[in-house]
Amino acid sequence: MKIAYLSTFYPYKGGIAQFNGSLYTALAKDHEVKAFNYSKQYPKILFPGKSQYVNDEDKAIVIESERTLNSVNPLSWINTYNEIEKFNPDIVMSKLWIPFLAPSVGYVTGKLQKKGVKAISVLGNVIPHEHRIGDEALTKYYLNRNDGFIAMAESVKDDLLKLKPDAKYIMGYHPPYDHFGDRVDQKIAREKLGIHPDKKVLIFFGFIRDYKGLDILIEAFKKLDESYHLIIAGESYSGFDKYEEQLKSVDSSRVSKLIKYTSEDEAALCFSASDVCVLPYRTATQSGIVGISYNFHVPVIVSDVGGLREMVEPWNAGVVLEKADENLFKNAIEDYFKSDVDYKSNIQNALADQSWESLAWKVIEFAHSI
Repeated sequence: MKIAYLSTFYPYKGGIAQFNGSLYTALAKDHEVKAFNYSKQYPKILFPGKSQYVNDEDKAIVIESERTLNSVNPLSWINTYNEIEKFNPDIVMSKLWIPFLAPSVGYVTGKLQKKGVKAISVLGNVIPHEHRIGDEALTKYYLNRNDGFIAMAESVKDDLLKLKPDAKYIMGYHPPYDHFGDRVDQKIAREKLGIHPDKKVLIFFGFIRDYKGLDILIEAFKKLDESYHLIIAGESYSGFDKYEEQLKSVDSSRVSKLIKYTSEDEAALCFSASDVCVLPYRTATQSGIVGISYNFHVPVIVSDVGGLREMVEPWNAGVVLEKADENLFKNAIEDYFKSDVDYKSNIQNALADQSWESLAWKVIEFAHSI
């Protein structure tokens, strides 16, 4: 089967590019796949981070792609359609994560639909975490230019059916990332990060945005005794000053901060030093951070939003809390370290049940059915 995969790939950084690279690699084992990438993903004014691109330190999943699509240049949309049509695919796959990109991607998939190409969308979310006027109309435009959907969480499926009640879909899942390299010996990792070997180490990892609840975790951490240590690793899109203000009352030796886009080597070091990953999200669909955590055999404590429960509960690979509340998280963290549950062994079961190859197989089987 010939598959055109239209989304963001290397040299762009972040979880979406990593997801696409991993799924592309799995699909390409049995099918002819070609990646069509962005020449410009966002205008600089819409991207609050330092750079949209990987750097030399990153262990990026390098996928060769045609960088044809400029999200704000309609002439490039036409060119992208023409280039994909030349490839003559059976399927065009795409992944939408913010409505801003819907016109460009939807234009291409809609034109290909009319030529008899099956358009399949992998949906990590339908309703964005931070709502803007016009989001729903843009998202509907894109959804109506696809034939089928892979919904990555129950909440995503529900949102999809609200906007497109007749949608054909199957449920997917987020396999653990496996390109970060091997786990480092915990004692060595802690020594490199300057963390005492006997501390109970929590990690908050990933892009720092308001909906992810770092402020909630900090308030919970402030109520824990000095045997606990917190790692905060990730780039902040809205500044870190308010979190620094929260941390003023905390002994600075109890907190390790890497407030930047972390390389894969840095991520490996941080997770290897940690006992548990804490994600007090206010909203979510699913989370690539859970997959990274599992890759390093680190259990998670998460709030019950979006598809997070689905990523944890079936394997008892961590703790799911009813909401993002500082007292609930404080108590859950303390209980975690007293628990007899072998969460790390349970993660092995989660890893065995999920893989990029099995997700790729689901995509192909679905394509044959629509």
